[in-house]
Amino acid sequence: MSTTGAERGRWAEGLALAHLREQGLTLETANYRARRGEIDLVMRDGGTVVFVEVRYRRRSDYGDGAESVDARKRARIVATAQRYLQAHPPAAARPCRFDVVSVSAQGGEQAVRWIPNAFES
Repeated sequence: MSTTGAERGRWAEGLALAHLREQGLTLETANYRARRGEIDLVMRDGGTVVFVEVRYRRRSDYGDGAESVDARKRARIVATAQRYLQAHPPAAARPCRFDVVSVSAQGGEQAVRWIPNAFES
């Protein structure tokens, strides 16, 4: 049985969430949607709001998922994060950062690579 892209995405987000929770982050919300885009995970790391983009790659021949977050995607994430902060004033009063979690599954092995502060807003 094959899986859909959405199923793989949910699986990757679940792995990323579990990994980040192990590192001490707490979930604020998942799959936050606004007009300009979506943020996979909004988390808190101490007093910092963390906007997390989760990227899945079945194969790493052309780089891992983190390398696929180009300038256009970063701009959409930043715009969506700004909307989140406008809608959540207590969060807007805290520092924030943008992380990327790359999930790969190759040869039956799965790997999670967390990149804190992956790009600047």
